[in-house]
Amino acid sequence: MDKGSFYLTTPIYYVNDIPHIGHAYTTIACDVMSRYKRMKGFDVRFLTGTDEHGQKIQSAAEAKGMTPQELVDKIHVNFKELWKALDISNDDFIRTTEPRHVRAVQAMFERLIEQGDIYKGTYEGWYCVPCETYVPESSMGENRTCPDCGRPLITMKEESYFFRASKYVPQLIEHYEKHLSGVMPPVRYNEIMSFLKSGVHDQSVSRTTLKWGIPVPGDEKHVVYVWFDALINYATAVGYLDDPAMFARYWPAVRHMVGKDIIRFHCVIWPLMLIALGINVPVSVIAHGWWTVDGEKMSKSKGNVVDPFKMARVYGADAFRYFLMREVPFGNDGDFSELALVGRVNSDLANDLGNLLNRSIQMIVSYADGVVPSAQPSGDATDSDVRSLGASTLKAVDSAMETFSYDEALKHIWTFIRRGNKYIDETSPWKVHEAGNAGRLKEILLTLHDTLRLSAMLVAPYIPSSAEKMWAQLGLPGSPMAALLDDFAWGAGAGAKVKRGALLFPRIDVEKWKEEKAKEKAMNAASVSDAPASLPSAPSDHEPQIGIDDFAKVEMRVALVTKVEEVPKSKKLYKLDIDLGYEKRVICAGVKQFVKPEELLGHRVIVVTNLKPAVLGGVESNGMILAASVKTPGSEQVALIAPASDIPLGSRVH
Repeated sequence: MDKGSFYLTTPIYYVNDIPHIGHAYTTIACDVMSRYKRMKGFDVRFLTGTDEHGQKIQSAAEAKGMTPQELVDKIHVNFKELWKALDISNDDFIRTTEPRHVRAVQAMFERLIEQGDIYKGTYEGWYCVPCETYVPESSMGENRTCPDCGRPLITMKEESYFFRASKYVPQLIEHYEKHLSGVMPPVRYNEIMSFLKSGVHDQSVSRTTLKWGIPVPGDEKHVVYVWFDALINYATAVGYLDDPAMFARYWPAVRHMVGKDIIRFHCVIWPLMLIALGINVPVSVIAHGWWTVDGEKMSKSKGNVVDPFKMARVYGADAFRYFLMREVPFGNDGDFSELALVGRVNSDLANDLGNLLNRSIQMIVSYADGVVPSAQPSGDATDSDVRSLGASTLKAVDSAMETFSYDEALKHIWTFIRRGNKYIDETSPWKVHEAGNAGRLKEILLTLHDTLRLSAMLVAPYIPSSAEKMWAQLGLPGSPMAALLDDFAWGAGAGAKVKRGALLFPRIDVEKWKEEKAKEKAMNAASVSDAPASLPSAPSDHEPQIGIDDFAKVEMRVALVTKVEEVPKSKKLYKLDIDLGYEKRVICAGVKQFVKPEELLGHRVIVVTNLKPAVLGGVESNGMILAASVKTPGSEQVALIAPASDIPLGSRVH
């Protein structure tokens, strides 16, 4: 089933440093989407690579006594090795020093000169050497510093070739007005439209002050500006110059994923270049946020830079991949916490997914000699509910993936996985076996196998190695990645011979982990204390101090109240139906004396979502809303805590 082409790219990574969590995040996100689209029947092309020209490379090579080519030949390998460690399935890896790319850049440059869209002039302005870009005075930071990196700017004046960008701005504005998903998420779309409408000047696209770059054809004292050069890689890699048939196949379906700091190059300069060349602009540019670490900006001096090689080695690539995709809504900034990663391993991966697999395989072995029985559906409501949820999960996941909402897709998948565990508790296969109801037992075991088979397919893009292990334990041929999601059929696994295997995700002893981390921290001379230098005096109702690790255990999210009912025989409780975006719940709130139903209904609230369920007034409550209260003699005031703006339901409160 060929649904057409899907071409997805990471930015090409500048080889002036070792890979970090930002590089890993973007590439894993692209890998997950590429794997998912292949399982949906698309002809996928997934590109990543390295950006190897420019002033920073030339300067670094000189400092090391190497040629720039020797330096980039050495450093680019770090990225290739990381992609192996993280199980990345890219189809191509491009380097901007490759002959195929040099030819494509020079061909585009020459064509734009010939049609009058590149012309020679003189450029004078404030220049940031690390960022390799001129900075308008209106955008400068304090004391003439770069707004992006904060370093001092220098004045430069040089002969330059210019791209006539201003000529094509109206066409690009018109395109984006018709294609609202051309820039994602919406906050970035608004930023780009505002920038375009404020006016875009012609762009300097060559340099004479450095030699490490692609020579301008016919004028070799100039080299092509590194950003003009780098952007063209996306076209080079699908045959812009060398393979017209390949280019025609993939380019109309191109999507770029980038960090939010480089969207102007990708959403303004690059599409203007393409319009000038008569080539379609990208279907979409998807911008993601930045990562902090335990609430702080990553810094070598603080010693808190996350090493993705280490994360993959210590926790496994799948656990690291899952955490990055699950922890933060894609597009938002995220905070990396190793303790939170450990929590995800223990709760989601070990308790939920691993537990479902282990229990089900054990029962198929014990009650059916390891062979998945065939069974005719009896119409049991519990079985029908699982099947119905499976069907709706497939649709919900597809809808979330269309907007690159990875965390939302995973929430839907895990709702289905948890339903599988609940199904075991509801049906109690051991009791059915003791009662001698062989027909019903077969149906239960087949349903469990089907649930795991669908779960393995759904998680395969995110945790591919673990999905393969699941597939093998389920006794299924081939690979879950080779299965098409749209072809999933209930009952198709009957006859498979299951095999017990090692635990997918062994639980991590948190106390032992904390002890090891404390030793590691003590040995790190560059570490800094998490504790503030001083604390304000505490109010009278101040609770005992807790550490950040304790606070990290509390999961708070934005929810919408969709229904409000009074709880009979209770003076304090409302029964609330809430929508978290990824699931719906019922919670009880003891605010009846202070808040009217209309003050709750249709309003966003903050909910603690990982409280153990509790029965209140005869109603099982799955969470708690947050409120502030002020007590005075004889009275009390209560105000609900709510987000200041309508951010997406399910957004994490940190």
